[in-house]
Amino acid sequence: MTAIRPVDAASILLLDRSGGSIRVLVGRRSSKHVFMPDLYVFPGGRRDAGDRLVPVAGSLNPLARERLAMRAGSRCSDSRLRALGVAALRELHEEAGITVGAPLAEPGEGALSFRPDLSSLRFLARAITPAGMVRRFDTRFFTLFADEAGVDPSGATASHELEDLRWVDIFDHKGIQMPDITVLILEELQKSIQEDESLPFGRTAPLYYARRGRFHRDLL
Repeated sequence: MTAIRPVDAASILLLDRSGGSIRVLVGRRSSKHVFMPDLYVFPGGRRDAGDRLVPVAGSLNPLARERLAMRAGSRCSDSRLRALGVAALRELHEEAGITVGAPLAEPGEGALSFRPDLSSLRFLARAITPAGMVRRFDTRFFTLFADEAGVDPSGATASHELEDLRWVDIFDHKGIQMPDITVLILEELQKSIQEDESLPFGRTAPLYYARRGRFHRDLL
């Protein structure tokens, strides 16, 4: 059997800190999905080839970009790293109806209706799906504070990709059925928030992966 190679993907933890707690946006994946059906996840998905060509309204923070580039491989390029940020914001728009960036007066056919602003994205973590799964992704998880991005949390809208959108307290998600990796990433966010609520751009980020049947956590 041919081994399935992981493909680049990006996911975003959109954070609302307008109340007395910090909440993160999650949604339930459709039961029609082959990968993780009926589970609550953060908005996200695979990086599209066209994401490299999307013009942006703001570039990745240099410290976030530097951390994102660590162990990204010899073929890592500025356009690939930028495309990961674009993918995160494109998926947020497609799955939750939230736009982060500058609207375009006349978007091209099949193109985004806005220029993504990557400048407030923090790189939180990276996780590679273990071998043997029906889909494999090399996912980069970003965080984004809604207030920094000028996002109204009440504007989140469910889609056919993500149903039943919810704002969940990052320290209290009981009763929300999530994949193991989603819970792990949420725990990483909890630790980061407890260390520094501003989530500095250049902080270390964990890399989760499996090798020879063992689960590993390295720091980038």
